[in-house]
Amino acid sequence: MYRVDVAYALLTNEEQTKVLMVRNIHTFSWSLPGGAVEVGEAWEAAAVREAKEEAGIEVELLGICAVNECFFEDRGEHVVFATFRAKAAGDGEIFISRPHEIAEVQWVELDEADLRMPYYRGGIRRLIEAEPIPYTFQGKQTIKTYNE
Repeated sequence: MYRVDVAYALLTNEEQTKVLMVRNIHTFSWSLPGGAVEVGEAWEAAAVREAKEEAGIEVELLGICAVNECFFEDRGEHVVFATFRAKAAGDGEIFISRPHEIAEVQWVELDEADLRMPYYRGGIRRLIEAEPIPYTFQGKQTIKTYNE
């Protein structure tokens, strides 16, 4: 199995009664805006990039609210999902910027979002109510050994 990291952005409307979801054109499944982290890319950068690519929206990340993992044995993948709480930056307008990947972008009631993505223990509402955990990308570093 090879490792794949996926970064999601969890965005709510102002009243925190709906979350932004996207439907993938290839799998027909619903998810939060997000996708695979590219080689040399931090989780944070991937979540911001993917929200823009999939839903046309600029976001500011507030911290991590969930980390999930799954083995997709049929694809030989060990996937780690990092979900960031986010808020809209700029005008907050959403649109499908990649119609070859995304079929729909939609604000969804929390109960419906839980049905579409039942992977979060306690549901999406719990992620919204909990304080996000700080995330820090420490940049590129070199580790010095005692032999140097």
